[in-house]
Amino acid sequence: MASRLQEKYNKEVAPALMEKFGYKNVMEIPKLDKIVLNMGVGDARENPKGLEKAVEELEIITGQKPVITKARKSVANFKLREGMPIGTKVTLRTDKMFYFMDKLVSVSLPRVRDFRGINPNAFDGRGNYALGIKEQLIFPEIEYDKVDKVRGMDIIFVTTAKSDEEARELLKLLGMPFSK
Repeated sequence: MASRLQEKYNKEVAPALMEKFGYKNVMEIPKLDKIVLNMGVGDARENPKGLEKAVEELEIITGQKPVITKARKSVANFKLREGMPIGTKVTLRTDKMFYFMDKLVSVSLPRVRDFRGINPNAFDGRGNYALGIKEQLIFPEIEYDKVDKVRGMDIIFVTTAKSDEEARELLKLLGMPFSK
């Protein structure tokens, strides 16, 4: 079953983008490719339970089992060795991606204190958008009493857009609340 956001993309967003940017072919229209959630757990070295808890919370938020990321290089200043677990990430595609984005835009972001919209300039030059969240408590699935530590996360929206302008328009039409 297609999500509400997927249907909105097919009926409203794709035709609007085609008209605005003058695409000749429907395959040129930018799409949301995937959403990657990344949670860095800096104290994973001293506190292995913290990493397990982060994995559990990310699984509750996304409905998909995350993978544990390991350090690529040794950094003496951080007492970090190559191969040590330092975080967790999950990649959402198709239905789960649209359900997560719908939940993020309509439920979670409005729960942020003093929310005035998200930064419209956090694009990378290739049509991908990065959003940083300071605490996992904005997601309704996370129970406040069971949280051992407030952790932030990065949410990256990967699109097939060629430019930041196209990606910004795509995300705006999908309902992203960019600040003015």
